[in-house]
Amino acid sequence: MATTPRDFYQVLGLPRTASADDIKKAYRRLARQYHPDLHSGSKKAEMEKKFKELNEAHEILSDPDKRKKYDQYGAQWEQAEAFEKARQQAGAGAQGFRWEQAGPGSGGANFNSEAFSDIFENLFRGSGRTGGTRGSSMPGEDLEAEVELTLREVLTGVTKRINLREPVPCPTCHGSGTVRGRTCPTCFGSGSATELKTIEVKIPAGVQEGTRVRVGGKGQPGSNGGKRGDLYLYVRIKADPIFRREGSDIHVTLPVYPWEAVLGAEVMAPTLTEPVKVKVPSGSKADSKLRLKDKGLPSAGGGHGDLFLHLQIMVPPTVTEEERALYQRLAKGTHPDPRAELLRQTRMTA
Repeated sequence: MATTPRDFYQVLGLPRTASADDIKKAYRRLARQYHPDLHSGSKKAEMEKKFKELNEAHEILSDPDKRKKYDQYGAQWEQAEAFEKARQQAGAGAQGFRWEQAGPGSGGANFNSEAFSDIFENLFRGSGRTGGTRGSSMPGEDLEAEVELTLREVLTGVTKRINLREPVPCPTCHGSGTVRGRTCPTCFGSGSATELKTIEVKIPAGVQEGTRVRVGGKGQPGSNGGKRGDLYLYVRIKADPIFRREGSDIHVTLPVYPWEAVLGAEVMAPTLTEPVKVKVPSGSKADSKLRLKDKGLPSAGGGHGDLFLHLQIMVPPTVTEEERALYQRLAKGTHPDPRAELLRQTRMTA
């Protein structure tokens, strides 16, 4: 006995009144949760099943026309649509068959599956796959996915491997939609299943957060010879533990010792590629900035942004007796109070 398919709204955890934006957000959230590549062992097989079900739900509910038909007929909306068209073409040949409204919570309409299979197969015998109709070609749907890049990948560009769900003929009914004259229990008459496919996509250097990269012809296959849809990748730039991005400029903290700031020094500083030698001017203050021109990210107008080094005065973690004596001698000298301005401003605001 065939298993009754889950209601697609339940798959996405949404009410039937959900908006298109609600459907997109729910799909993206659940896709990250169920993606098979994030699981292993026995859990992976379970996630593959859930991921397949999730993609099927999104494919139908994200398309306004398909969603309308699904709301009307339920899981068998494709067969219902094909039958209605066939009935109109065949005239009285399909008289006596009618759809019946299902009860609350059933997700659509019920039908007599035995009568449906017999009549439907007779109408379409020799026409190819059951559940489809002869007609004009239809382009495939576009697909969307997120791709996460590091700052170094933004700087140089990168080729990413993207996992997609590719429609394939159902392994049980081999694309016909029926088994021994009955609706296929695996694909529920759709004639198709999905399998994981990996493609390589080249992301150009300099992409910004939220950029949409189009990959032509990598979406869903079209029907009746229609053109494939496109794949759209939404770029998200991963936070870096060292560098902070502001547009095409990069900022990083550069620690220096007190004597390097006072006397000046040449030190090595990090960049997104190889470390470079920079000169710390004598008399440098804490939080002052050094600018390395064109060491940032590619900018939208051409060229590169800059790299800014923010100086941080560091106290040595340990000192020798000789160093301590030097600090004591320095402390006995006459120096302006470094807190004088702070105290003056505090008194003015008190």
